[in-house]
Amino acid sequence: MIIYQEHMQNITEASFADGFFDGWPNPPSTATFERILQNATHIILAIDEHTHHVVGFITALSDRVLTAYIPLLEVVPSYQNRGIGKELTRRMLDKLQDIYMIDLLCDTDLQDFYAGLGMRKATGMLIRNYEHQSGKKG
Repeated sequence: MIIYQEHMQNITEASFADGFFDGWPNPPSTATFERILQNATHIILAIDEHTHHVVGFITALSDRVLTAYIPLLEVVPSYQNRGIGKELTRRMLDKLQDIYMIDLLCDTDLQDFYAGLGMRKATGMLIRNYEHQSGKKG
């Protein structure tokens, strides 16, 4: 069974399942991953109740007044297609329901996933500095 929590209490480096940031050419280290979670305005973790490993997460950055941005949603590959990503997103959208503007960027093949959760397609602009993808200054 998967349990969900909105804090880092009782989470250590050993708590993270292998497989996060699958397909990233320059993924963040576990220590950087922990810093990402600690510095986000909001987090929701998916934890396997039997192994006590974090197997999914979602983050949001917000001014807590009008705007929020959801930069990361990850579920380790061995736990995908079980509804964990959908549940993480649903919970985060519920948490942010009083915010005027909730944005995220995703690849086009993921747009239907988010549309199914009430979001709509939009256009945007971005910069990606892939040399900094690991979170280390290069």
